[in-house]
Amino acid sequence: MNKQNLIIYDFSELFSILNEIKKDLSFNLINVSKREFPDLNLNELNSYLIITKKEISKLQNQIVLRNFPLKINKIIETININFLKIKFNQQSHINIGNYKLNLNSRKMFDSEKDLDLTEKEADIIIFLKNSKNPVSIDELQTHVWGHSSKLETHTVETHIYRLRKKIGNKFGNTDFILSSKSGYNIK
Repeated sequence: MNKQNLIIYDFSELFSILNEIKKDLSFNLINVSKREFPDLNLNELNSYLIITKKEISKLQNQIVLRNFPLKINKIIETININFLKIKFNQQSHINIGNYKLNLNSRKMFDSEKDLDLTEKEADIIIFLKNSKNPVSIDELQTHVWGHSSKLETHTVETHIYRLRKKIGNKFGNTDFILSSKSGYNIK
């Protein structure tokens, strides 16, 4: 299992303490000084957890320690909890073409806009994304709704129509969900 990385920024005392017990830690330690920091890539830093005494603007995933004295076991507990949150958030995003879908919030977004989805809409998108071939109405009824394919209903078509319209209105993309004689698929 790959260990996650903790950057300790401009906090040499904490680095020294954690470095002494590093064999017992579930994460890697990286010590960064104020002088070294400007050379680091901000986008890359957002995949790390950073611990510091003073908040760094434009950075995600940071723990700011201000209340001294500190108990080392509380610091380690806070670090581990934050690593779990980062991992959970990374696993909740699915890339779908030019978009991302957050499974927790059921939001679909691009670099500028986001769109709230219903649970069914998110389920449709995920099912279509995971299918290699176009998906028939019967397959969607069975796998997304749990209905027998013998039911005569226009539920699937109605949901697809509304979802296409919603995505088209928000992102200007009318070709996100395509249809053919074989069924529906995501472009």
